[in-house]
Amino acid sequence: MTRIPSAGKWAVSTAAATLLLAPVGAAQADEDTTTWRVQSHWPSASTSYEASLVKLRDELYERTDGRLELELYEAGQLFGTDEIWSAVERGVIEMGTGSPFFWRDRLSLAGVASGLPFSFQEIWEAVYFYENMGFREMIQEEAAEYGVFYHPEKLLTQDIVVSEPIESLDDFQAMRISTAGFGATMLSEAGAATQWIDGEELYQALSTGVVDGGHWGAFQGADSMSLYEVAPYHVQPSFSISDDTWIINQEAMDALPDDVRDELKATLREHFWERTNEYIYEEQMTREQVTTEQGVEINELPDEVHEHLVATSESLWDDIAAESDQAEEAVAMIREFLDDLGHLD
Repeated sequence: MTRIPSAGKWAVSTAAATLLLAPVGAAQADEDTTTWRVQSHWPSASTSYEASLVKLRDELYERTDGRLELELYEAGQLFGTDEIWSAVERGVIEMGTGSPFFWRDRLSLAGVASGLPFSFQEIWEAVYFYENMGFREMIQEEAAEYGVFYHPEKLLTQDIVVSEPIESLDDFQAMRISTAGFGATMLSEAGAATQWIDGEELYQALSTGVVDGGHWGAFQGADSMSLYEVAPYHVQPSFSISDDTWIINQEAMDALPDDVRDELKATLREHFWERTNEYIYEEQMTREQVTTEQGVEINELPDEVHEHLVATSESLWDDIAAESDQAEEAVAMIREFLDDLGHLD
């Protein structure tokens, strides 16, 4: 993809540059229809592209009687994954998808949203933290300072797949692993080498030995991207639980008719609950399928490796808390919650 220079820290493709001419919310098929451009971080091969993005597009079209249309772009089609926030914030496009670890330069709470390593043990715990303890409202308030509406798309586990099993601490510390955010910091400080490779390039990187392991969600993500062909060992337990996220330019949202905007917000809320529960179910089904039919092996971390990673992770929580007063509050909430659940020693 050809890139052209642009102001700030990010650059846009030649195709995307033409979008700069169109004001936010101005893409109209007719006076009754608003069309939004949506840049995704999911390649079309990813299960979430169809199950999350295409599904939302179709639901919104139906629920608004065709008055809100989403024009979809898969990963890298207009912008790189690390450029999506800036494109939405500046109004070059109206909407995007992403993972919060790409937005830590904007949001101090992104370190929490991208998953404190080895904190929550079950997805329901993270859901309770978001929806019953107020974390969703906290991160929405921080994103609003940039003119961006933030809404979690679903909560999911982040699991590593590797080309050779991890059987000792030495094995782990010899690994080169594709990951990002505080997951990368944790794995790096625990002794592995880390780098981020975009999803559409991860298969090749694993097949050619550029990296020995990586992650794209968990079982569903790895299977949809055919990663098990080149990395047939699925590491357990999960190293974090994070959110996939919708981000929307607030000006574009405000420009919608009131009833369309209300329908959009209601649909996002319903989608979150539906996709999170669907994800949990599909993870179990995919795990059974890949282990029985594809020969994928579950690589349970040896105690010495697991204990080393947990100890390294907990030392990083204070670093995340130091990002801001809001981050400090969020990490304290998690610690108290985990203590109540009996997860902390």
